[in-house]
Amino acid sequence: MQDPATGNWIVYNGEIYNFRQVRRTLESRGATFQSDSDTEVLLKAYGEWGEDCLRELRGMFALAIWDARRHRLFLARDPMGIKPLYYGAFANHFLFASEIRTLLGTGLVPRQLDPAGLANYLTFGSPCDPITLIRGVSVLRPGYFLVWENGNLQETMYWDLVERPDGSAAAFAPRPAERTRLEEELGATVGESVRMQMVSDVPVGVFLSGGIDSSSLVGILSRSGLQLQTFSIVFREADYSEAEYSRLIARKFGTEHHEILCSQHDVFEALPAAIAAMDQATIDGFNTYFVARETRAAGIKVALSGLGGDELFAGYSSFAAVPRMERFVRYWRHLPDALKTPLANAFAWLCSDTDQNRKLVALAQANGGVLHPYFLARMLFTARQRDSLTAAYDEQATERSQVSLQENLNRSRALDPVNRVSYLESRCYMLNTLLRDSDAMSMAHGLELRVPLLDHRLAEKLFAMPGDWKLDRHTPKPLLVAALQGQLPDEIVHRRKRGFALPFEHWLRDELRSEVNRTLENIADGPLASVLDAKAVSGIWQDFHRGRTSWSRPWALYILQRWCELHSVTA
Repeated sequence: MQDPATGNWIVYNGEIYNFRQVRRTLESRGATFQSDSDTEVLLKAYGEWGEDCLRELRGMFALAIWDARRHRLFLARDPMGIKPLYYGAFANHFLFASEIRTLLGTGLVPRQLDPAGLANYLTFGSPCDPITLIRGVSVLRPGYFLVWENGNLQETMYWDLVERPDGSAAAFAPRPAERTRLEEELGATVGESVRMQMVSDVPVGVFLSGGIDSSSLVGILSRSGLQLQTFSIVFREADYSEAEYSRLIARKFGTEHHEILCSQHDVFEALPAAIAAMDQATIDGFNTYFVARETRAAGIKVALSGLGGDELFAGYSSFAAVPRMERFVRYWRHLPDALKTPLANAFAWLCSDTDQNRKLVALAQANGGVLHPYFLARMLFTARQRDSLTAAYDEQATERSQVSLQENLNRSRALDPVNRVSYLESRCYMLNTLLRDSDAMSMAHGLELRVPLLDHRLAEKLFAMPGDWKLDRHTPKPLLVAALQGQLPDEIVHRRKRGFALPFEHWLRDELRSEVNRTLENIADGPLASVLDAKAVSGIWQDFHRGRTSWSRPWALYILQRWCELHSVTA
């Protein structure tokens, strides 16, 4: 769209939920509008405030504005990183897009694997912003804008969960007497965010797993008297099915409920299309692919997800485990050096060879060399495993792969242990895996996915609260549960925590086994032959069948190989 008043042009992906409020402000300052779209509001806001327009917005977006008067390009990404924005300079061109596949499709971007992106992938199951799997392509980080002018690039942070560009901090230390008032304000902000994101010209559905996060969305929306459509994935494998919980919520709040039965045969048939839909290789995302496909088939074009609840409201086991690991590291550092090596070796000898014990051994043997216990907790392959998998170790790529991790860690240092884990979960696992996969897999079916629990104003309020307010021995996510004012049944609040995952542990031993086996056997003849050691890959596959490692490790290698094949990417 072009603004005739300024000559500026915009291309834009996303939704600005408070655009009507911003529009009223602009109209009071003399702006006139030709449409009812949020796109025009963005153009006018930039024309009025320039880069500062970003401070007025609540939403998810990746945008580019050509400033006609200043002859410069302005790129920006939303504060939480819900929408992706890729860019790179190639053959005298500056390219940007919402998908890496679009950049590859220009023919200007070499289809070469970035060694640092590979190091990230093997470590965490996905590359870490701003690094990608494609050499020369970067991701604009959340809460940043980028200016291209006269051939020069300048990247600037305009918002963060902790730091502000002016040097101020997001968090403060409220007095205990203020807790009731702050919790009430938080509850009001949660409700405001959920209702704000229901504004749409088309029917809106809700992904309902039966957990606290998605059930909270349904509970809040039920107060408005809306007739909701909810969608859940169910499995034949009883250990993974959450049908009883999603049905309970659907009955309580009277939703029109849809159950999507997903079998391993369905996954097998959809594998090529699902992997092709991945903008970058990832070990996650298939659950969203299936629920998005069936939601769209039911005529729904916009859906709400409870994504972000675990990261911001402290729902993971990491919120208790990582602070304990931090204390262990502090204790370990005070031991005499003469004791550390023999103790670490004895610990390694005593531990059985499991994924969890490998991480504990790595923590003991690292002697302070691990960036932070959080990264170890989220690790797919330990450094020793990763080094054995890579045929040619690249020290420079490994160092580059850790730059953003170190930056995130540095920003979180001043926080208390619980809020530090929340920051790292939000800027690492959630950003690089959950949000990226949810966007790619939902957009593959033309479904717009909205995440009300990731409103950045809500995040600000949460990070302004002490971490110990977010943990309770008797109630998970107490701040979110309190915001629902008793609407959620006890069966939902106190159910056993279970991730929104497919039963790959079973499926890789059954119908998917031959497909994965065939792909991993061909590593030596495929696009990754020069960077992955075929013998080590085979060892990971065998370890899975012996019960010595989880499904996620051979699956990660399978996905990486297939993704490179489908997108003609080579090392």
